[in-house]
Amino acid sequence: MNLKGKRVSVIGAGKSGIAAAELLCRKGAKVMVSELGRIGTEDVLRLHEMEISFEQDGHSEDIYDADFCVISPGIPPHAEVVITMQEKGIPLYSEIEIASLFCNARIVGITGTDGKTTTSTIVHRICEEDGLRHGYRAFSVGNIGVPFSLMVGDMNAGDVAVVELSSYQLERSPTFRPDVAVITNITPDHLDRYEGDIHRYAAAKFRIYENQSAEDTLIYNWDDPLLRAHFTGATDRFPFRIIPFGMGPVPGGESYSGSVVLEGDTIVVNSAVGYDQVIKTSEFLKNSFRGSHNISNVLAAVAVARSLGIDNDVVRVSLREFRGVEHRQEYVRTVNGVDWINDSKATNINAMRQALEALPGTAVLIAGGRDKGNDYVTIAGLVREKVSLLIALGESQEKIVSVFQGIVTVKAAGSLEEAVLLARNAARHGQSVLFSPGCASFDMFKNFEDRGLQFKQCVHELQS
Repeated sequence: MNLKGKRVSVIGAGKSGIAAAELLCRKGAKVMVSELGRIGTEDVLRLHEMEISFEQDGHSEDIYDADFCVISPGIPPHAEVVITMQEKGIPLYSEIEIASLFCNARIVGITGTDGKTTTSTIVHRICEEDGLRHGYRAFSVGNIGVPFSLMVGDMNAGDVAVVELSSYQLERSPTFRPDVAVITNITPDHLDRYEGDIHRYAAAKFRIYENQSAEDTLIYNWDDPLLRAHFTGATDRFPFRIIPFGMGPVPGGESYSGSVVLEGDTIVVNSAVGYDQVIKTSEFLKNSFRGSHNISNVLAAVAVARSLGIDNDVVRVSLREFRGVEHRQEYVRTVNGVDWINDSKATNINAMRQALEALPGTAVLIAGGRDKGNDYVTIAGLVREKVSLLIALGESQEKIVSVFQGIVTVKAAGSLEEAVLLARNAARHGQSVLFSPGCASFDMFKNFEDRGLQFKQCVHELQS
């Protein structure tokens, strides 16, 4: 793509926006960055250094003098700036779309409601190990926290870019084409953005395979009812290779060469000559990496590894060394016989459900934040079974209290610090304290990482 002299507006000066602006500038575009709030001091210095024009504290009319626009995924479709861009016929693209145009590496794109960060991290670790043996590099980028645009210039042919993708990023990526695409699952999330319609949300996720061809592979979770219904019998509808993975036998699996399943306690790959045993679950499940959902994430990663031609030995070495993902059911410490678990990355009800199911016993649960259309009733039975006290936090506090009163003892906390102290006083020896908000973090924190770090700091400050 020739960008020489193209006028580009970048709306949103977060990490991905700044990285996109730098990439576009290096490719010869005339870039303007526009931020509704304030731009960080370091980013301002960087923009000055690269002679990229910018504005902050609001969008001026100058942003509409553009050939196209790169827009932050966090800006909703109904935002005034989006509507005006569309009225003026200015194309809107994601940072992912722009970076992919200049990517020489093989792309593994991973999306889904839950599990995409863990799956992406495992796939990256496997590719790193394989790359050490075969002379290529692996990059972990996208929604996982490192902008694709920041690293794409370092990627060579033969390298692997593991790109974690949110539905927001896929919405504005019309030509994005991964060599291997993965959909981990689809459960209700972000329904505030998709008008309460899970099928609109799913359609955004399905954009991951929109441009795939016969040379490419699509991997999906057979255990997810929506995905199973969408892809079953779909080999005639889609040109790419389709590989399911699942916790049990995949019906009709004989026709899916390469399908990855759990047989007893062993992960196996279906091949033309039978089942190829890869690894036993006991070899990788640990305190900070446990639960059936994580087995599902490993199944997906094994399917990716097989699609990339990576040997089982590499997979085994990588999985045995894996220690889980920060802020995802992360063990923090034990205080007076109580395990404290940081699951700040749980931003929806399904992630909270997975965390509760993975606990070996009962827990004090700290939950709440900015609600995204959550239906808490769906986990009422599990909360009754696993939770001795629910501490409600943030904007969704009143909703949580109203739903769970009468099901479990509920207390409201005005701050995270207060919630931790309430949990310390209530938890008994042998229990856990689980911080699994089930909501977005933006009511009280910068992001889920900030939320998780603050929780861990509070826990580390507790006296034994």
